[in-house]
Amino acid sequence: MTAPALDLDRPLALHPLTFHADGEEVTVGRADIGLFGVFPPDGAELVRKLADGVTPNAAAAWYAEEYGETVDIGEFLEILVEYEMLVGDGEVVAAVEPVRWRGLGRALFSWWAWAVYALVVLGGVAVMITVPGLAPHASNMFFTESLVVVQLALFFGQVPLILVHESFHALAGRRLGINSSLSIGRRFYFLVFETRMDGLVAVPRKQRYLPILAGLLADAVVLGLCALVAAVVGPEHLVGRVALAFAFITLLRAVWQFYFFLRTDLYYLVCTVLGCNDLQTVAGQMLRLKVAKLLRRNSTPVDESSWHPRDREVARWYVWLLVAGYAFLALSGLFALVPAAAHVVQVIATRLSGGPTALGLLDAALFLVLTIGPVIAAAVLAYRSRRA
Repeated sequence: MTAPALDLDRPLALHPLTFHADGEEVTVGRADIGLFGVFPPDGAELVRKLADGVTPNAAAAWYAEEYGETVDIGEFLEILVEYEMLVGDGEVVAAVEPVRWRGLGRALFSWWAWAVYALVVLGGVAVMITVPGLAPHASNMFFTESLVVVQLALFFGQVPLILVHESFHALAGRRLGINSSLSIGRRFYFLVFETRMDGLVAVPRKQRYLPILAGLLADAVVLGLCALVAAVVGPEHLVGRVALAFAFITLLRAVWQFYFFLRTDLYYLVCTVLGCNDLQTVAGQMLRLKVAKLLRRNSTPVDESSWHPRDREVARWYVWLLVAGYAFLALSGLFALVPAAAHVVQVIATRLSGGPTALGLLDAALFLVLTIGPVIAAAVLAYRSRRA
């Protein structure tokens, strides 16, 4: 269906739409498919008129009388077609179905659930501070002498924990009646869980904060549980050592949210609080322009007219958070990666100098293959992608 083929003197059928005013803009769209568009207030009112059964020509006449300006109703209808708001020929308007798992989402974020979370998190922090050996440290990752067992256990053991993180996002959205979805994606050669909450833009801003931060809440609860398990069984017990290993990896995953140069949960929180649209792109382009100017080099031309005014305003200071994110990455590397690498080197050196066994050498060799292999694979993929 295209807009020019429509009869402008007959009412049009529109799908059920949601309207949410946020500042000087109104988000209009279909919650059933998670497709939304941002309209100025007058444009949103024009959509309302059409949804109420007013013919396009009559709606255009109303707009001219109300706002003192004319509107190209044909082009406006093309926008509605693009956002799939109009009911096409032979298309049946599906009944609005209740959001599945909404009850579970409400239960996970009820007052009693929050009380449990608070006890677990506070209890975990308390034992990490007071019980010797429970404080987070890179050495906690090596719960056994086998480097391969450590690597495989942490890699595959984190899968259900990451699933919990993303599920908290999805269920926090479903609690609000949003058809948030959880899927499996791929980044390079890694399988990752991804949560889509497109309908979040259609709810009041203050209600968006919990779905955005729910993943960090899950990480905090997991961290607290691991610390409590280690405190109960003892940090010397195998179960306690494994719990501390998972606690440290979970802590690193939470720290990752502060890498502001990535589109992390905290990035989306900043955008939501400050009312930005595509802050990351604008801040990144602004940073490249600043660096090029500082180095007196020509940079790739940037169409600054495409920047949203709010993004431009916030990016002036947010750009320094991008720089801070890189610095934070370096500091977290010193905290985790450097000590871990030093431990691995020490283990391998000890095995080579102290009468190496076949099993020890095989373990070290497999560890190096599993560690260096993905890096080489990523480099090859990046090289092929650049050539293509």
